[in-house]
Amino acid sequence: MPVFESAHPLVKHKVSLLRDNDISVKAFRELAKEISMLLTVEATQHFSLKNTSMTCWSGDISVPTLADKQPTLVPILRAGLGMLEGALLVLPCAKISVVGLQRNEETLQPESYYENIISDIESRTAIVIDPMLATGGTALATIDLLKASGCKNIIALFLVAAPEGVKVIKDAHPDVTLTIGMIDEKLNEQGYILPGLGDAGDKIFGTL
Repeated sequence: MPVFESAHPLVKHKVSLLRDNDISVKAFRELAKEISMLLTVEATQHFSLKNTSMTCWSGDISVPTLADKQPTLVPILRAGLGMLEGALLVLPCAKISVVGLQRNEETLQPESYYENIISDIESRTAIVIDPMLATGGTALATIDLLKASGCKNIIALFLVAAPEGVKVIKDAHPDVTLTIGMIDEKLNEQGYILPGLGDAGDKIFGTL
């Protein structure tokens, strides 16, 4: 499974700013959007191209365009919504699928409460978006759901990730590509990433 930790200086800088304990809701939202945009650019750099005929001001030309259907963005509720706007700035024609999964804070296992996957998922790349890959349970459940729905090509984007979560996805789904802003040190006993971002969902929605 390809695992790409961004080496872009702007991604590193902006993820670092996200970690500020006193960050405002506004600043957290803006940074999450900006990092998501940058990571989406990195995650789509290997998309296939085809030559398409076009009439330019100078005459008929052949130009490179995307060969496949637009991908579907798959935000994991609720925190994944904080990355959706940034991803859509890069892929404004993308379809949107939504998965609602939340972590049970006692078992640390994901619990599903909403699923809405586009009908032709089998013919599109799915790009899962979620701020954090911690234990890997939520991402794993989302990928399982997408594959069960017929999806054959999956990319997952995370602002930060723990090595433990990366290993979970790598072991279960070696064909899935991960694009990550920063891979952090570890999980603590409560299953939170260190140093991490705290609760990204609360910071995005202002429910601290």
